[in-house]
Amino acid sequence: MTTTKPTETLATDALRALLYEVSVTPKPGLVDPASQGPHPDMTVFTFIDSALSLQPYFMQCVAAGTAFAGSDLTDLFSQIRPLGVDAERAMRTATNTVNTHKGAIFSLGILVTASAYAAQADLELRATVKAMLYGLTAHDFDGLTDKSADQLTAGEKLYLRDGITGIRGEAEAGYPTVFDMALPALRRSTGTLNQRLLDTLLTIVANSTDTNLVKRAGSADIVPWAHQQAQDYLALGGSKTTAGWAKLVALNQVFERDNLSLGGSADLLILTVFLGLREGIIDNDSFSL
Repeated sequence: MTTTKPTETLATDALRALLYEVSVTPKPGLVDPASQGPHPDMTVFTFIDSALSLQPYFMQCVAAGTAFAGSDLTDLFSQIRPLGVDAERAMRTATNTVNTHKGAIFSLGILVTASAYAAQADLELRATVKAMLYGLTAHDFDGLTDKSADQLTAGEKLYLRDGITGIRGEAEAGYPTVFDMALPALRRSTGTLNQRLLDTLLTIVANSTDTNLVKRAGSADIVPWAHQQAQDYLALGGSKTTAGWAKLVALNQVFERDNLSLGGSADLLILTVFLGLREGIIDNDSFSL
């Protein structure tokens, strides 16, 4: 089994992951305690209100995963999807319609549910996620060419234009960016928790296609540039070196100037923090700015 903590703490760990992510400072293209970044309609307080509104949803996900007794895990995903729709409504009510955590509602809900089910069935977490989401992209992207442009979501438009499957593809593959890149980086990381999570975030940026970034830039051509910037930061030693920190501050300014967002990367950091909390590799006593 992947997790080491009891299922009773799953919902709390999900909430902590949301709050830890928004607390990390400074994050290029994202809201943090020091800056709204390129998000003038959001502050760190918006994210706190949003996170708290989602606690009942995570408890529902735990209950669904614990109680599921079927043989087809895609049925379990079908059970929680309407719960996610309700959770998004609660989020928008708490934030005065601002979309703070839509991506996290989808992905963190999946991980919480899968963790609860895997614990009671004595299964491996990542395999459980893959079984839950088998066929997701084919299902969700089927028939898009029959839709009018004004009916398409941002993710659907990116898929049709650039072939980017986004978070659906990442999820169906068992979150490879999280399990293969970000979580190992977090395990290896040293320093304060803020430093560790900054370096983990930039590891995610260096190894993923952030659909929020592509949407803001208007082209997938931005992705190789973002990869290179993150790789340069990590090569300089990351947040614990003077050169790495200077690179991060400069990158933060570029993202704000050019109105670029890394919302997709933030969602993957949330998942990584959640798994780190479950494994016990995050010590909140080391959190220092």
